[in-house]
Amino acid sequence: MHQRGFSLIELLMGLAIAGIVLLLVSPAFAAFTQSTHRAEAAQSILGGIRTARTLAISRNEVVMIYGINGDWSQGWRIIRDITGKGPDDSDNPVIAEHANGDRVKVIGNKWVKHYIRFTRLGEPLMPHGAFQGGTLHFCDNVEPVSRRQIVLSPTGRTRLLNQNAEQAQCQEQKTYSSERTRSSLGMEKVMFSSRPANSSAPVAPHACNC
Repeated sequence: MHQRGFSLIELLMGLAIAGIVLLLVSPAFAAFTQSTHRAEAAQSILGGIRTARTLAISRNEVVMIYGINGDWSQGWRIIRDITGKGPDDSDNPVIAEHANGDRVKVIGNKWVKHYIRFTRLGEPLMPHGAFQGGTLHFCDNVEPVSRRQIVLSPTGRTRLLNQNAEQAQCQEQKTYSSERTRSSLGMEKVMFSSRPANSSAPVAPHACNC
């Protein structure tokens, strides 16, 4: 039995239809992919923060979690802050780390911009003693909008929100030059050096409710 193939016109029409479908589907697929990446990054950092707090309490020592190269977008690292100098001192042992692949822009407000420092009681305190509550924003790739948020309370509790809100910080350009990294961590170096590692409050019975 003789089978007739497609004519040139039919092939062109098929390609045109496929192109239209691809144009319609691509933005939706890209948005879905970015949403998935944001969810994964948020869960990763949230888990890291809770792990750091639990370790600070269970080990009875100061533990820090901070963005790799001073940037949460690149991932996080947990260290024992034995010397009180934070990430500026390579003698502070690394407990755990996770790279996020820089697929999602993550911006912290003033108090959690680069790091979170937990005392032996699981409280987030700055090296000079101020409470360290704040919010990490997981930004849209195009618009200056925060799509997900991790909120850290002054008690050390964390919660994950899935709210869409305009956030000016999400509009900032991401620059990862070595100069910026040295500058951001250099500012913290002065703060870390101002307080010894064993200056946390005396240990008291405390149940971790992470």
